[in-house]
Amino acid sequence: MMGTAIWLPATFSLRHIHCFFLAPVLQAFSLPLLAGNAMGSINTKPSAAEADIREQLLERLQALHMSNDKPFDEKDDYVHVGGEARPKNASEIPHKQDVSAAAIKEWEKELMQDPKNRLALAALSSNNANAVLSSRATTIADIHNFNIKIPTEGSPVTNQASSGRCWLFASTNVFRIAIMKKYHLSSFQLSQAYLFYWDKIEKANYFLENILDTFSEDIDSRLVQALLASPVGDGGQWDMVANLVSKYGLVPQTLYPDSYNAMNSSVMDRLITTKLREDAIRLRSLASCSSTTPAILSFEKEKMLREIHLILTLMLGPPPAPDKPFTWDFYDSDGVFHSVKTRPIAFAKELSDTRTLRALSGTNVNALFSLVNDPRNAYNRLLSVKRLGNVFEGRPVTYVNVDMATIKRACITMLQRGMPVFFGSDVGKFSDSNKGIMDTGLFEYELGFNIKLGMKKAERLMTGESQMTHAMVLTAVHVIDGQSVRWRVENSWSDSVGDKGYFVMSDEWMDEYVYQAVVDPSVVSSTIRKVLEQKPKMLELWDPMGALA
Repeated sequence: MMGTAIWLPATFSLRHIHCFFLAPVLQAFSLPLLAGNAMGSINTKPSAAEADIREQLLERLQALHMSNDKPFDEKDDYVHVGGEARPKNASEIPHKQDVSAAAIKEWEKELMQDPKNRLALAALSSNNANAVLSSRATTIADIHNFNIKIPTEGSPVTNQASSGRCWLFASTNVFRIAIMKKYHLSSFQLSQAYLFYWDKIEKANYFLENILDTFSEDIDSRLVQALLASPVGDGGQWDMVANLVSKYGLVPQTLYPDSYNAMNSSVMDRLITTKLREDAIRLRSLASCSSTTPAILSFEKEKMLREIHLILTLMLGPPPAPDKPFTWDFYDSDGVFHSVKTRPIAFAKELSDTRTLRALSGTNVNALFSLVNDPRNAYNRLLSVKRLGNVFEGRPVTYVNVDMATIKRACITMLQRGMPVFFGSDVGKFSDSNKGIMDTGLFEYELGFNIKLGMKKAERLMTGESQMTHAMVLTAVHVIDGQSVRWRVENSWSDSVGDKGYFVMSDEWMDEYVYQAVVDPSVVSSTIRKVLEQKPKMLELWDPMGALA
């Protein structure tokens, strides 16, 4: 050990220090270094070997000591521990652009000399790393106990199956609470497929209109390529749901249930995407020709849209007409039979009628709006995304950018009122769908690989490391001394994952990977509400805040 220089990241924690320095020595010698053994029974005079080990430990701990006149600064890249200092001429070492096989072999030799790395190799090369590095303490701590919980959670737990419709499931899971309370239902689902159908038609039209609007742009431009990337993807945003509900209304799922292709949308999506890209080439060519009249463009575009309609109708089935009456028969929670005759648009408007507002403590689901946390941009600022939407000239996608404390306070107030909260997050990070846990401490990557993962939220957005990928619903929170600790999440992956379909999200995970929460204007301050009156800062289509959940 003598003369060995060790360089550690400046953010190396005490836990890492114990594992890196103390644990190997203790494990290697298995001697009673401290007074007495684990049972506190015998104190013996230390042997020469023990005294030598203690001396090594003291040397290592002293090497970690930092004098008071030079406080620890996380901005420092490394902390030097013991041995020789980093060479002063380190900056003069020539930069190597290639990968040296000889150097790699030497690195491997040094790596395998450490028994801890040989043990890690045996474990990590033969097993799922997440299973090996899963934190038992975190799993035990993330329990489904909450002191603030909405009185009515939606039933049944929904299942988006093999589709990207999470935003439609999350939004209808919020909407259904109003209907369940109004009609005294113990179980109810709105038709997600109904909104899915109309969203595809609207997105196809939105895409073709944008292609016409950008025909003078080079097809290789970043904008046109971004438009062509996903013309009719399954994902969406809250304002896009609002557009669909406003134009087409809502229907119970019993009247328009999922078809096979609603539950398994990939083949349909690929077919429509291929057709629209082909249409885009044709439209751009026509629009570039001086002899093409507006009437010709309109005719050709409508023909293209009719072909998309044909594909959708054959694969999803004809939906109820938004302005035609339907009859909904059901039993309430007391077993009393009811028959309601209405229209999809009128049914959606019931979400805001006096009786429903009273049942929801004054919350109007048609007035909800999006708070987001994007630390790259100024807070208390209205954001929007260029050319992001579904209904042409409909409600734009807008976000009020605030800090996480504001989002949490608004969410807690919504839950106290008995209302679930639609939210968008990056669900794939530090999460386990089988256990139903989302927690930054769930996997011990830093401990297992002796590396530091230290990107901040803004840096993850800037580098493409993170963005909104999934929409879910908050139904409860546990608060201690005014501080949220963990949250209960209703997912749409069936009741076979998590705790019968529900997940636990730690407060730290919420800070790092939640980007959006949809709330009522009354649960935020007047200052935040006034942000909605601002002219929005327009983000580019490829900005991570333009990601569709």
